[in-house]
Amino acid sequence: MNACAAAPLPDAGIDDHIQSVSGLSDSLLKQLRQSLQKIDEINRITRIISMNARIEAVRIGAAGRSFGVIAEEMDTLSRRVSDTAQEIDRMADRTSTDLRERLDRLQTDVRRTRLTDLALANIDLIDRNLYERSCDVRWWATDAAVVAATQDPNPAALAHASQRLGQILDSYTVYFDLVLADLDGTVIANGRSRQYHSVGQSVAQQAWFQSAMATASGEEFGFQSMHASPLAGGERVLVYACTVRQDGRVTGRPLGVLGIVFRWDALAQTIVERTPLSEAEWRRSRVCIVDGQGLLLADTQAGGAARLDFPGRDALFAQPRGAVERIVDGQLQCLAHAASPGYETYRTGWHCVIMQGVG
Repeated sequence: MNACAAAPLPDAGIDDHIQSVSGLSDSLLKQLRQSLQKIDEINRITRIISMNARIEAVRIGAAGRSFGVIAEEMDTLSRRVSDTAQEIDRMADRTSTDLRERLDRLQTDVRRTRLTDLALANIDLIDRNLYERSCDVRWWATDAAVVAATQDPNPAALAHASQRLGQILDSYTVYFDLVLADLDGTVIANGRSRQYHSVGQSVAQQAWFQSAMATASGEEFGFQSMHASPLAGGERVLVYACTVRQDGRVTGRPLGVLGIVFRWDALAQTIVERTPLSEAEWRRSRVCIVDGQGLLLADTQAGGAARLDFPGRDALFAQPRGAVERIVDGQLQCLAHAASPGYETYRTGWHCVIMQGVG
């Protein structure tokens, strides 16, 4: 039930093609100048012939007047050809400069727009997927077996609740485990009891448990952002939580808390690593998911700092989406960003950033 799918990567991005057009323009100008050099060489030969014609006209006197006329016309033609060649050279230079400037602007605009669109697609996919998780926990907190186990936590009821949670996990592979805690924060049942021995552990100090206990009804949910959880053997998880209430009614008296332990990397790392960039782009690109303070939640660059920081980060994050060029680690980079747009009633408040070397 993961919302990710592999996409074939093109060999080159749009801005790479624009750069190739710019290269073709430079090549065309070079060929044109080589042709103009050949014209200059022909002109040089023409002037030599003209000079020889004048010498011959003087040598043979009156009979050579026609040679003199031809030589003069050849000189005139040579000057006109030379002037035209110089004008073509100047015009080609102006046109080439203007074309390169326009292509550079186009390449910058296309790069910014495309990378920003890809960043938006990434963070939107995360919002949509996690919205489902917030629905899951609120729905499963009303499950009859879960309610019965918190209402009367006898061994049979707890065993049935664990069995029921395990059946849910068999269908929803995006979770490490589902855990059920009493009002004191002690885990009383979980769906993967053979794999994760969490029963008896206290989760009272966990943010997901405390935020769930602070909710006013079963229509609300608690949450704990990305962290390494002992409930999943130290794996990086998100935890969504909801109070289990009397008789399964959203307005009933709280009886316990259901926490669902989501496989974060299976979603986020997959999304950033499958961002549809070309092979050439990947060699100079980095894709990240970060929170509002720049804490890295997913990153295609392994082993880096825990936070993403660059000049103007907060100003960029204040916009719904956008891109800037900044010097990062001594290199000019295009930093494209999109903030969480939200889906239905859910919004992570996180950001996707794509960093790509320029030049």
